[in-house]
Amino acid sequence: MHKIYKNCILILILIVISSLNVYAAQKTDINNLIENAKALDNKEVTVQGEAIGEMMNRGEYSWVIINDNTNAIGIWIKTSDAKQITNFGDYKHKGDTVRITGIFHRACEEHGGEADIHCEAIGISAKGNMIAEQISSAKLIVAAVLVPIAALLFFFYYRKVRKSTIEQ
Repeated sequence: MHKIYKNCILILILIVISSLNVYAAQKTDINNLIENAKALDNKEVTVQGEAIGEMMNRGEYSWVIINDNTNAIGIWIKTSDAKQITNFGDYKHKGDTVRITGIFHRACEEHGGEADIHCEAIGISAKGNMIAEQISSAKLIVAAVLVPIAALLFFFYYRKVRKSTIEQ
């Protein structure tokens, strides 16, 4: 009897654990949203990507652009939630990696017919940082060779123009 009781508890635990996976939001690529826009229209989706550009404040709500390396999409989010994002990606910075769950609109009537996601939940997966720019040694060598050549060409050109001006 004791063995049956243990097996029932084990089965019950496995059922609970497997049901948790069913309710977890599955991440979708932004490109998948665009390609399957009709089927996913007005459905809850979860996307994850880098916050890029800057937060565009519109009062109580703001726009945030998310790029997941397949595509980018605008997120309509409460300004108070958007302030959780501290780093936005640009040429010198890696933006925060955010996970957004919200309702996808393939042609949002509220926002001029553009595709967007109206955020219901946000999570920061990773903080962004500054990108250290590194110039390769090959580029430095090429520059060191080409600058003196350009200077010599300029000198000879200037000399020729000056000489032709004097002769006239």
